[in-house]
Amino acid sequence: MSISAALNSQIFLTYLAVVGGILLLTGLLLAILSGLGRDVSSVRRTYYGWLVMVPLVMGTILLGRIPIIIGVTALAIFGFKEFARATGLYDDWWMTGTVYMGILALGLVTMVSDPRTGDPGWYGMFMTLPVYVVTIILVIPIIRNRARGQLRSIALASLGFVYFGWMFSHLGFLANTPRAYGYLLFVLFAVEINDVSAFIFGKLFGGRKLRDEISPNKTVAGSLGAIGVSLMVPWILLFSFDHFGPLHLILTGLIVGIGGQLGDLVISLIKRDIGIKDMGTVISGHGGILDRVDSMIFVAPLFFHMIRWFHGLS
Repeated sequence: MSISAALNSQIFLTYLAVVGGILLLTGLLLAILSGLGRDVSSVRRTYYGWLVMVPLVMGTILLGRIPIIIGVTALAIFGFKEFARATGLYDDWWMTGTVYMGILALGLVTMVSDPRTGDPGWYGMFMTLPVYVVTIILVIPIIRNRARGQLRSIALASLGFVYFGWMFSHLGFLANTPRAYGYLLFVLFAVEINDVSAFIFGKLFGGRKLRDEISPNKTVAGSLGAIGVSLMVPWILLFSFDHFGPLHLILTGLIVGIGGQLGDLVISLIKRDIGIKDMGTVISGHGGILDRVDSMIFVAPLFFHMIRWFHGLS
């Protein structure tokens, strides 16, 4: 992956045109609605956020493999920071420091070549890092000779590394595959389509709440509608992975449709439990880092390992 490779990739250029067209049409629609006297201020704030995020994401992918891995690693670090601050773990620098170092290690082993095969990305170490990092987290209270209150810190740090670090970092490892543009851009695009579909179907049909104690605004109709749309998206975007068969396309749709919603619900559960609305305010109209990447945390590893099982990574 490189700038020249991206500019010569029909997949990259197609996604660039599609996303640019969607942003342009959305901007025109907002201008028309505003001219008709409609209040679109909240939607406009969200739209302005996309005008910042989309160029950053597409620009990072344009720059190539290493910038993508660095970008994913940075998102994992800042996402964990939001989680640590919200849960109170941030005050324990032994634990948070260990998780930070673990996430940096994930980024490093994603960048380097496998010492046995020479393939980009040290897959074996990437998969076993959770064992080493969680072991260190468990040993920290012993080193500090502390017992009271340590179980909470151990649980939060372990969850923080495995969920926000290791699972999400599978997205960066996809940059090591020969079909990286198709895989990465599909995941990023399809997950957002899934989120938008859940919102639209929920607003149109309403009805029974999906999990009212966790996310009061989500409905069963919205969830089913999002899964239905997500099952169609891989067929529409087949150019992203023309080597996929029907089974792979169906599995991909289910991974995005179900996994994306589970990721969103998990973050909602955490926020409801600790009594906050957003994990942060980094992006106007979008909340914090975790509020934007939560839907990918399940999708990235499930999609990654489906690819590895059926097609391999090289």
